[in-house]
Amino acid sequence: MTVDFGRTSTDYTRHRAGFPDSFFDRLVRDNVLRPGLRTVDVGTGTGVVARGLARNGCSVIGLDVSASMLEGARQLATEAHLSIDFREAPAESTGLPSASFDVVTAGQCWHWFDRPAAAREAARLLVPGGRLIVAHLDWLPMPGNVVEATDALMNASNPNPPDHVRFGCGVGLYPQWLSDVTDAGFTPLETFSYDVLIPYTHEAWRGRCRASAFVGATLPPAEVERFDQTLARILSERFPQPVLAIPHRVFALLATRP
Repeated sequence: MTVDFGRTSTDYTRHRAGFPDSFFDRLVRDNVLRPGLRTVDVGTGTGVVARGLARNGCSVIGLDVSASMLEGARQLATEAHLSIDFREAPAESTGLPSASFDVVTAGQCWHWFDRPAAAREAARLLVPGGRLIVAHLDWLPMPGNVVEATDALMNASNPNPPDHVRFGCGVGLYPQWLSDVTDAGFTPLETFSYDVLIPYTHEAWRGRCRASAFVGATLPPAEVERFDQTLARILSERFPQPVLAIPHRVFALLATRP
């Protein structure tokens, strides 16, 4: 089964919430982000992290292997009046010059990479003292909540996805990433995590779920439609409130190039 987020780029662009402002606020408060930094956002997708970097005054190059995702990223950046240089390139071999960047970011994508190769490439790109930021924003299934019901439907609709689709599901913490960056020579390391509620309408939640690896990126169109209609019925019957407060966990690993 092939995972192709390009198949769901429309839903991804419209409905997939990005990292909350509090994530970028913390990086600014800790002096990790500041105006003028040269940054590269690998696995940028629709540019969620790239736009956050640009809003905080950084110069940004956003890289992804999906042309359709980059098209969505350019659209959203234009609508936000942000200048970002989006390019088609993999995280493991960016083609960018060595020791030329202050920050490399990877948001919601590290598990899709050849992780050791991506870590080595990040180390190559960064100046001494530069930072690699690996971050995730995962929804949290809890007993009786809408995420638990959605996860159950996803598992029933796609019982045999590739292993990396399930990676980290349900916990939102990724201590294994520390080994990846340590092996690439990064030190010291720092992590933080916190929980946040993100509001979704029924329409937006359905779109967000269609944009997931379990659904739109792997299933045939007819099965995506069947999933979507079943989810709509579950929301109407069991979670009728018009705006759903979806619990998420932010996790970030900050690694410094010596």
